[in-house]
Amino acid sequence: MKKLNSLSFIDAYKKIIESVECSQSSEIVSLSESFGRVLSEDIIVQKNVPSFNNSALDGFAFKQEDAGKKLKIATTIFAGDRPQSILKKGECYKIMTGAKVPNDVDSIEAIENCLKVDEKEVLISENVKKGNALRLKGEELKKGDLLFKKGEKIDFSHIALFSTQGISVVQVYKKISIAVASTGNELKEPWEEASEDEIYNANSFGIIALLKKFGFQPDYVGLIPDDLNKTIKFLSTLKKYDVIITTGGISMGEADFLEEAFLKNGLEEFFHGVNLKPGRPTMMGKIGETVVMAMPGNPLATMLNVFMLSISALLKIQGSNKYYFDFVLAKNLTEFKFKPKRSDIVLGTLKGGEFIVTNNNKIGSGMLTPLWKSNAVAIMGEDKSVAKEGEFLKVISFEAIYSNSITNFIN
Repeated sequence: MKKLNSLSFIDAYKKIIESVECSQSSEIVSLSESFGRVLSEDIIVQKNVPSFNNSALDGFAFKQEDAGKKLKIATTIFAGDRPQSILKKGECYKIMTGAKVPNDVDSIEAIENCLKVDEKEVLISENVKKGNALRLKGEELKKGDLLFKKGEKIDFSHIALFSTQGISVVQVYKKISIAVASTGNELKEPWEEASEDEIYNANSFGIIALLKKFGFQPDYVGLIPDDLNKTIKFLSTLKKYDVIITTGGISMGEADFLEEAFLKNGLEEFFHGVNLKPGRPTMMGKIGETVVMAMPGNPLATMLNVFMLSISALLKIQGSNKYYFDFVLAKNLTEFKFKPKRSDIVLGTLKGGEFIVTNNNKIGSGMLTPLWKSNAVAIMGEDKSVAKEGEFLKVISFEAIYSNSITNFIN
């Protein structure tokens, strides 16, 4: 019987990311459809922000040399006006927030900070600095500068800044296609009736929800047949996808023939076996241009391995320039143990810079409730067997933040 050739978790993590490439297909979408998509081109500033010198507040615009003086109000400037420089000696402008500032003044004082104000005159305080409350043309964004880099994932702040540039459409990478399937004679779909000897297919639907959380749109393609030849044929129909994710059928049992079926379809393995709990049987590779991610059958192992190994690689394939895990150092509140000579994914709750292990780390790979009770994981190295109270651990939130460098994660 073939034995699993296990890589360390870090080696497996690096291997899958290094082995996949960005999908180069792109498309143009409207601004309203761009949220969560990945830019496939650099965005250059087309219009200065601000596009003209303007006031940051309601107040009086004057020459700084007139600070401390009583000045006559020449006129009032409102937002949207196009004022000309008309000041005479001893005069100022009354000006509203966002209004264009004429070139013959260089400072602005808030109405409430002036010493005396009436309809015709104002006494400016002495301590107003030159340039106070004056927003200069191009001080935030300068025409010709780089606004966003190719590979950035678009969020609400990107969209707001696109709008300042008059950008109504953007070029983004096409969404990658992902097929999700499960194996197991005992599986029933959630809409079917299951006997005492059968279980419901939690893996596929859990994976699909997890992928959607990170912006992907997977397809559920059903249960893999319980026959080698049928499985070979079934998998051959999935080569049209960018990625295939399966669960179960890759351990070393007699009924686990999924690896053989993948090999018959031309699979080039990156690895089969990770020195990790849970999820040792995990296998990844490639059939032509299609990336294969074959996960264990146990639900917790499946979900955690998709989170820890698949998501980063999928982000890279999707074109993102940030796909390496980032982490926080959190103080461990309760001592817990784990087996040495392997990496352990330990579930827990991250709150206020502190980590509380779930169920004292007494968790089986077939469970799912510990996942529901947790919001983060700590990654324990192969050279340890206990996490002490007060020790600082590397913790990754399920609301994971990603970096463009692996350095911090592996050191």
